[in-house]
Amino acid sequence: MLSLARPATFVAALVAVPLLIAACTVEAPAPSADTPMPVAASREVAVATTVAFTEGPTVAEDGTVYFTDLGNNRIMRLSTDGRLSTFREPSHRANGLIFDSAWRLLACESGDGDTVLPRVTRTNMETGEIEVIADAFEGKQLHSPNDLSFDGQGRIYFTDRPGPNPRPDQTGVHGVYRVDPDGTIARILTEPEVVRPNGIVISPDDRTLYVIETEQSEGGPRLIRAYDLSDAGTVSNMRVFHDFYPGRSGDGMTIDSEGNLYVAAGLNRRRGTSETLDTVAGIHVFSPEGELLEHIPIPEDTITNVAFGGPDLRTLYVTAGKTLFSVRTDITGTRR
Repeated sequence: MLSLARPATFVAALVAVPLLIAACTVEAPAPSADTPMPVAASREVAVATTVAFTEGPTVAEDGTVYFTDLGNNRIMRLSTDGRLSTFREPSHRANGLIFDSAWRLLACESGDGDTVLPRVTRTNMETGEIEVIADAFEGKQLHSPNDLSFDGQGRIYFTDRPGPNPRPDQTGVHGVYRVDPDGTIARILTEPEVVRPNGIVISPDDRTLYVIETEQSEGGPRLIRAYDLSDAGTVSNMRVFHDFYPGRSGDGMTIDSEGNLYVAAGLNRRRGTSETLDTVAGIHVFSPEGELLEHIPIPEDTITNVAFGGPDLRTLYVTAGKTLFSVRTDITGTRR
């Protein structure tokens, strides 16, 4: 695989919110017959803001960036003029976020103990009404909904995985679920077809479903799996799209209009697990065929997720550690 890694030179120190406060410039190799054009147009990876622990970026119709602050149990928003504010607190341990085709905010929530159980919610941004669209399957509670995507028919797909001590009233399995527009919930993947599912995204043509498996234990899967997606929302033809082992696997991901995957993966330093530094922290850009097109280095651990935004859908927002980064790209993104 060809890696177009670009070294970063920092020009300012990371400081507190809410200003656009720092940037790093990155130098790309000159294109040649053997070196394709980088997909990231700008040499600047900018720090948009810092909080406690960032996850789940998504961008509203007006350009406001929403993301979760897991450490403080809240959902944050960063306006187009750089103002940072709290959108929801508590967020019930919200993790992955995405705006659906009607600009309603979907959220994967791990819950707050017995007060609010794990669930997937949908918020009407005009009225503020919060609707629970999934919290159980076949009479068993979900465990910890992690991330989600949607297809052109308005169906929602999300990942769920048990913690170390699942309760008897929970499903007890790793799974990928589909929520149809009429509210019907189907489990389309479970063990052994998928283990510890994390990030999820659907290709622009609705033909391929990608799922990241993130297992920190020795020998565990650290893969991106690809599946054919049918018109009915079922999957088949599982194949390994990319294997990060022994490095840290991907976490979240998004996809551009040409079907290239942008995957948040890797580490800058060891963190006491079996994960090595073979996968360098950053956005790993893969073609639909699985070729590594580019690596956009991100200087902070732990890199968690990524989403397209901006008026032209060519600004990539990246959550990592306490920081929200942004970087410009040549190729138009999608909102999936």
